[in-house]
Amino acid sequence: MFNGIFHIPQPANEPGLQYAPGSPERTELTAKLKDMLGQKTEVPMIIGGQEVRNGNLADIRCPHDHQHVLGEYHQADAEFAIKAVDAAEKAKRQWGEMPWESRAMVLLKAADLLAGKYRQTLNAATMLNMSKTPHQAEIDSACELIDFWRFNPHFMEEVYGDQPMSTPGVLNYMEHRPLDGFVLALTPFNFTSIAGNLPTAPALMGNTVVWKPASAAVLPAYFIMKILEEAGMPPGVINMVPGPGPVVGPPALNDVRLGGIHFTGSTYVFSRIWLTVGSDVRKYVSYPRIVGETGGKNFIFAHASTDIEALVTALVRGAFEYQGQKCSAASRAYIPDSIWPQVKEQLLSDIKDIKMGDVTNFKNYMGAVIDEKAYENISGYIEYSRSSPDMEIIIGGGCDKSAGYFVEPTVVVNKDAKSKLMVEEIFGPVLTIYIYPQNEYDQALELCDQTSPYALTGAIFALDRGAIVKAMDTLRHAAGNFYVNVKPTGAVVAQQPFGGSRASGTNDKAGSWLNLGRWVSPRAIKETFLPPRNFRYPYMEEE
Repeated sequence: MFNGIFHIPQPANEPGLQYAPGSPERTELTAKLKDMLGQKTEVPMIIGGQEVRNGNLADIRCPHDHQHVLGEYHQADAEFAIKAVDAAEKAKRQWGEMPWESRAMVLLKAADLLAGKYRQTLNAATMLNMSKTPHQAEIDSACELIDFWRFNPHFMEEVYGDQPMSTPGVLNYMEHRPLDGFVLALTPFNFTSIAGNLPTAPALMGNTVVWKPASAAVLPAYFIMKILEEAGMPPGVINMVPGPGPVVGPPALNDVRLGGIHFTGSTYVFSRIWLTVGSDVRKYVSYPRIVGETGGKNFIFAHASTDIEALVTALVRGAFEYQGQKCSAASRAYIPDSIWPQVKEQLLSDIKDIKMGDVTNFKNYMGAVIDEKAYENISGYIEYSRSSPDMEIIIGGGCDKSAGYFVEPTVVVNKDAKSKLMVEEIFGPVLTIYIYPQNEYDQALELCDQTSPYALTGAIFALDRGAIVKAMDTLRHAAGNFYVNVKPTGAVVAQQPFGGSRASGTNDKAGSWLNLGRWVSPRAIKETFLPPRNFRYPYMEEE
């Protein structure tokens, strides 16, 4: 048995490739996209390390070309969800008792595999199945997931290294056990990195997992499983069961062996999960850990002293990259009336230069929204704004689903600071702007804090330091990730641990040790070398 004192190598964030014309990465990615478009991939369930097929098939399509079928996947039902739970429970003891450094090595190897031979495979799957541009895929399915898999073992060492103090003759130490029961991971369509992190973070800490990926992003999920398999993840540690959430979720949520839930998705679905678990929490072996990151109504707030060019760049990138389908996307903005004419002129000019279309055309800045349901929801908000007397669409507003689910980058100027478009999450390329009087900066900050139930990300733009300090104070609880003079998207693992509170989730900070600490059940141990040998205390002695 290995008896050295093992230390995780100090990780560093993975540098992103640029995909410039003539670069080797562009050539490799282009070839992989062509190859993936020319074949159909059959995605099975993966239960207990076995590929399971039941013939209940659903299509995998390109959002920007919804007639193109990338493949099919086998949909799990309640029976297969329970089989996945059984497989996780069967693998639990051996995996949980494996030396922690061996579990770490699985993810460290997976990171190296993804950084090398699988990089363009996962990027291509993310681009085609999720309609991401090369840049958006690279920073997500390559860089961020590699970072999760390299930094989480480092954070695990920090968690395990947090030991209690001891006194003379007494040694106190802490064991960080896996949770009682299995962990259910429910992942979203919009980030391959989140899809890869939610099941592997609990697994790294010794838990076994049932993973239901988003139905709209099954292809990247399948390749994640293939990477983990090659990296040495034992059978049954992570069991992938794609399928409809209302079918797959309830059997797992109602299983008495449920130990935890790792979730990213809508606030409504997360609230339903809490209700399901809380309706009869006494049936579970232990109180399930519930960790979730949900919606956002993220803001950019400008002071009159702002750098206008930096502000406009943040508005465009923050609101329209990946079609506004980021949990952190800028969805509402507050601009003082004194600088609005300049901001408007440059904003319209920049948006007119945006190209939208098939993501395999590298000139495009935007692709399509994920599916028809998202398209109808987003276009519904646009139609609402079009018919409202208090709102004006100053650019965009066009929607077309004939070939793909395309929604133009849209900016709405809104007179009502608490209108539907300022309060509700849209999850699409719609930015709503409220123009406030320059001399009402303090009041406008209060308005921003109190308008939306969400508290995920937000940004302040100002050169005046006093204005920045005031915004940071007033908006202290309005965003779990707060940005100064930069867009409110693009959190980097270990640099900006990510998560929000209020209606945006439990704020357990993916990309830090805080998240990993949720997947252990500590046991404190006291060992006394020379224990007392008589029950009497000194105060009991005779005078």
